[in-house]
Amino acid sequence: MTAPTRPDRLEPAVLKLAGVLVLGAMAPLLDSTIVNVALHTLGTELGAPVATVQWVSTGYLLAMATAVPGSAWLTDRFGAKRLWLAALTLFLLGSVLSGAAWDIGSLIGFRVVQGVGGGLMLPLLQTLLVRAAGGRRLGKLLAVVTLPALIGPILGPVLGGLIAGHLSWRWIFYVNVPLCLLAIVLAWRLLPEDPPGKASRLDVPGLLLLSPGVAAVVYGLSEMATSAGPGSLRALLPLAAGLVLLAAFTRHALRTTEPLVDLRLFRTRSFAASSALLFLSGLALFGSMLLLPLYYQQVQGEGVVAAGLLLAPQGLGSLLARFTGGLADRIGPRPLVLAGIVLTAAGTLPFALGGQHTNGLLLAIALVVRGAGLSAANMAVLVGAYRDLPPERISHASSTTRIVQQIGGSFGTAVLAVVLQRQLTAHPGTAGQVTAFGHTFAWAVAFAALAVVPALLLPGTRPAGSGQVR
Repeated sequence: MTAPTRPDRLEPAVLKLAGVLVLGAMAPLLDSTIVNVALHTLGTELGAPVATVQWVSTGYLLAMATAVPGSAWLTDRFGAKRLWLAALTLFLLGSVLSGAAWDIGSLIGFRVVQGVGGGLMLPLLQTLLVRAAGGRRLGKLLAVVTLPALIGPILGPVLGGLIAGHLSWRWIFYVNVPLCLLAIVLAWRLLPEDPPGKASRLDVPGLLLLSPGVAAVVYGLSEMATSAGPGSLRALLPLAAGLVLLAAFTRHALRTTEPLVDLRLFRTRSFAASSALLFLSGLALFGSMLLLPLYYQQVQGEGVVAAGLLLAPQGLGSLLARFTGGLADRIGPRPLVLAGIVLTAAGTLPFALGGQHTNGLLLAIALVVRGAGLSAANMAVLVGAYRDLPPERISHASSTTRIVQQIGGSFGTAVLAVVLQRQLTAHPGTAGQVTAFGHTFAWAVAFAALAVVPALLLPGTRPAGSGQVR
């Protein structure tokens, strides 16, 4: 006789699906941070200047941004399993070609292939899992599947430093090959078959407005984070062009029956509030990914590998916060997001107030607290984003949340990079570095506090009845 399934426990089939998808998503989630650490090595080995080498990362990021908007239509048109396998194969192909690149130009081109695969995979991951869960125990499921997204930025710098220091730069890309092959085999065997759906006609005008618009905004923000600076035409022109394209898409989408991305989702208060929080969480996570390694290297005097290892406590904090996923199902996302904001701000304060001789144990504890806060807030926000949406809008919601978080991450990196650069210019010398980083981390604390406003608009309790996606 089969034992009854506990109502708060995930079904084995859903857990199996989550495991297969998480394995496949690990490659793109780790890849970008591994490559970022090795950019100096790539420039040296391939004889390219910094301005050219940074396109190894920027090209990948822009390709991801371009691919995300079309993921919802492709999912409906070709089926989720087929698209997942195609995206994994594309990422694998891009990894092999990148490892075999013969110069910096070919490497940048092959990274674009990787980026398209990664840009399709990440929103598709969310779509598949939310559909499989049917809105039940969504928080507990997200606690499982968001784990690589939370610890990837922590493990990536460590792996990147070790590979760059001890192996050929080609292994930065070849390391993806066994992971992708295993993920393809498991997905082929274990993912449920889903026939192609009855997708609406492709919104070509929307695609021509949204994809280049998102890419231009991300590019402009990334240029602000480099030596170009916020006043450079290299940053301002693409940013302005991207904003014009996004405004045109907004006008188009609100007048079209079946737009590429359905902006009417923002009429749902919980989704609108969650999107604002995802923007701010992208800012807090990716912006501080720039600051924290630099803090350990420039203020604490650590090497690149040691700095990566010293960031590991933030991943531990993310692990400790996994239990909050199930809690979000029971008490609603609002209290957890507010608690996560408080923890994130508290974990950032020691870096804003610390200095060259700040106790390492205190900083490690602060990173644990910070990681727990970000993890709890991110999982609860995603629960809020999907909870009040009908099933047929899930794929649109997945692509929208990915776009919002990606732009938030680019914005956060750009703003904090500009603030840090100006602070370093205003406060030269070793002592000035401490002051500069302190002021910049204070901005990061302020951004975390700003998230309180949209957090108050999230649902406070579970909907009466089932708690399923409506």
